[in-house]
Amino acid sequence: MRGIDTPRIAVAVVTMGNRPAEVDALLESVAKQDLPPTRIVIVGNGCPLPEFEQRLSLPGEVTTVELDENLGCPGGRNVALERLREFGDVDVVVDLDDDGLLVDADVLRRVGELYAADPRLGIVGFRIADETGETQRRHVPRLGQSDPMRGGYVTGFLGGGHALRMTMLDEIGDWPAQFFFAHEETDLAWRAVDAGWRILYAPELLLQHPKTSPARHAIYFRVTARNRVWLVRRRLPLVLVPVHLGVWVLLTLARTRSARGLRAWFGGFLEGLREPAGERRAMRWRTVWRLTRLGRPPVI
Repeated sequence: MRGIDTPRIAVAVVTMGNRPAEVDALLESVAKQDLPPTRIVIVGNGCPLPEFEQRLSLPGEVTTVELDENLGCPGGRNVALERLREFGDVDVVVDLDDDGLLVDADVLRRVGELYAADPRLGIVGFRIADETGETQRRHVPRLGQSDPMRGGYVTGFLGGGHALRMTMLDEIGDWPAQFFFAHEETDLAWRAVDAGWRILYAPELLLQHPKTSPARHAIYFRVTARNRVWLVRRRLPLVLVPVHLGVWVLLTLARTRSARGLRAWFGGFLEGLREPAGERRAMRWRTVWRLTRLGRPPVI
């Protein structure tokens, strides 16, 4: 049953068309939620979509959108947001990777309870773990060897499973579509914190996801570097831009063992310096301080 103050929740899935079995499993896990979503939007990112609602017992209103070209993760999610705004009956959107799985049946209800309890909660990040229950270090939104089961307010969130308040997006804007892939979550998170919204990491909200490496994508090194440069050009006070990029270059040199990967990375770095980064809206210094107090100053 939906409580009087429980926000209306939509589920959005952007699929690449190459994981049909995984998408079916994800949607079946959504159908088993004890709080059914108001709407489900499925975006085919440059791929045709089957008629899911005729094959699966999906709750709520199901909308499918087929795009002629792959717009990337942020571009595809923006299309879902545009469609949800047309309906005008959704308060929170839950974005899920198309190869993820909601193990528990109370995830959407818990999301609704969190938002109902905190009117300034903008983003809720899920815990991501593989079939064995392991959460990779890169999926914990804190510095250091942090316990993946420790929740609380943080400075970022995971793209694979999260929830966004629609009124927050109306205020700060949607995903940076030009990023295509990599660092789009940080751009959105920094804008949210700068506008006074809170980001909560809730490890009790589990998305099961196969153990993968982001470097499996052919464009990984180039777009990671390009987008990092775009990110700091768009969002950091000017004095912090060279500090952040200098730290990032040093970390990359220390961590990357592939000469080919480094060449692609530096190519993307130069591309990020040369190409337009988009609208510059630098965060305020009080936001820098707030991010620092939350455990991740925006120079790391």
